[in-house]
Amino acid sequence: MRPKIFPRLLIFTLIAVLVCGFSGCARKEEPADLVLSNGQIVTMDESIPRAEALAVRGDRIVAVGDQKKIKRFIGESTKVIDLDGKLAIPGFIDSHGHYISLGQSKMALDLTKTNNWDEIVAMVKAAAEKAEPGEWILGRGWHQEKWDKMPEPQVDGLPFHTNLSQASPNNPVLLTHASGHSCLANAKAMELAGISKKTADPPGGQVVRDDKGTPIGAFRETAQGLLRRALNNYRAGLSAEQIMSEQRRAITLAAKECLAKGVTSFYDAGSSFETIDLFRELAEQAKLGVRLWVMISEGNENLAESLTRYKIIGAGQNHLTVRAIKRLIDGALGAHGAWLLAPYDDLPSSVGLNTTPIEAMKETARLAIENDFQLCTHAIGDRANRETLNIYEEAFRSHPDKKDVRWRIEHAQHLHPDDIPRFGSLGVIAAMQGIHCSSDGPWVIKRLGEKRAQEGAYVWRELMKTGAVISNGTDTPVEDVDPIACFHASVTRQMKDGSAFFPAQRMTREEALRSYTLNAAYSGFQENILGSLSAGKLADITVLSKNILTVPDEEILSAAVVYTIIGGSVRYQNIGGRQEYLFSFLEN
Repeated sequence: MRPKIFPRLLIFTLIAVLVCGFSGCARKEEPADLVLSNGQIVTMDESIPRAEALAVRGDRIVAVGDQKKIKRFIGESTKVIDLDGKLAIPGFIDSHGHYISLGQSKMALDLTKTNNWDEIVAMVKAAAEKAEPGEWILGRGWHQEKWDKMPEPQVDGLPFHTNLSQASPNNPVLLTHASGHSCLANAKAMELAGISKKTADPPGGQVVRDDKGTPIGAFRETAQGLLRRALNNYRAGLSAEQIMSEQRRAITLAAKECLAKGVTSFYDAGSSFETIDLFRELAEQAKLGVRLWVMISEGNENLAESLTRYKIIGAGQNHLTVRAIKRLIDGALGAHGAWLLAPYDDLPSSVGLNTTPIEAMKETARLAIENDFQLCTHAIGDRANRETLNIYEEAFRSHPDKKDVRWRIEHAQHLHPDDIPRFGSLGVIAAMQGIHCSSDGPWVIKRLGEKRAQEGAYVWRELMKTGAVISNGTDTPVEDVDPIACFHASVTRQMKDGSAFFPAQRMTREEALRSYTLNAAYSGFQENILGSLSAGKLADITVLSKNILTVPDEEILSAAVVYTIIGGSVRYQNIGGRQEYLFSFLEN
């Protein structure tokens, strides 16, 4: 009987397999915790660039594909989100911003929307009427080039403190420029700082004066430190509990702002060891909100003493990484602090400021390369970029065994044509901010002249031709942390008046998205866990109401964040106009 039974069993088995195949039977997978279905999923993964659905288990993506493939991962306890055709992309990575400052900017006077000096004075007056005796009044976001009228009297467009001092005679006032590279102060603040006609300009800074040599209340670059020391003296009188409460509130506000804008990872451009200690504590408590990648901002002496203890990779379930050093070699163009090879067109007496001496920069480079840290140097002017590239090249040549170091130049805004190819040949990452182009464009030519601006200002296409990697971000709170506005600027270079700033340098939409996802992850050695929607990577996902890769240019800015997902957990959602944070913040 056996010879007859075996063929029959084989036939029945084959029939069952065929029937199952034709009837849609599918091998069930271990259930996922989260499934996104029915969407337009752009993965940034070349092996499967587009998909309809994906599955998440724990904090990792386990599968990406069509509806049929992902359906196998749905179990009784699986949370399923129907995207209803919406766009899902890798979570936005802001590769250069200031996390604590972002939160603090929400706790101070917001001067970003002011149209002139008179409006700022009125805001300060209102704040002074409510302030406690001796309390400092702080604000940030003014930009003299964006005012609709010039203040009088003024020096280089910067107002005298007279009206500000009248508006707040008893409370010290400190108002920081949008760039963070200059500030305005009233008489009370200058009195507390001991500033007078005899006060000398510090190295790398300038006290702006009238024609008689009297300080007008404006301070450029390192000269701001004269005021900030006085502010720190005031803060020294606060209790440890008050200071910690402020810091934790700033972190909460920064996290909320990032999540609402679809930012899942934030590359913090410079924090002290003390702040990093707080970040590490909160990461281990699962209280950071977003993933942080942090550059250390300390002097060479402190770096030499403590650097090795502060290399942190993936603490708090990949919520904190510290593997870079931040330095500033010059200031900002708007404040006439960017270090140029030739004088400013609108200030022929100045070529800007070198804020950190070259020898100190070289020592930082040595510490970074010998301890396997990335070096991230703020360089805006063409002289600053050239000097930084020279320092990097010397360090690489002196350490030929160090490969794939991925050192970065933060901003790289204004380059001499001769230095553009060096980014590609040296493997230096250009950590740029697309939004700076459209925001600064209206006055860049005023500072640099037409020829210099065209040849070297925000030359994204020229840099990419050399093989250089460009990562994107906002430099928040210099600009809004919103990636949509930055993406729009990157693909249009459109300024407020509707014109485009040298449009030949635009990024394509794919390039702009890559600069905000996979390139950004690469710029921090995180491309193996972030930057694309690939099986095995962390499930950080941003869902948008519109497909910013296909809608007309004018519709990009109206795209809204629907979901911000980090590690497979929905932390922010905007359904039907109702915004919700689904995360236990510090203040909850």
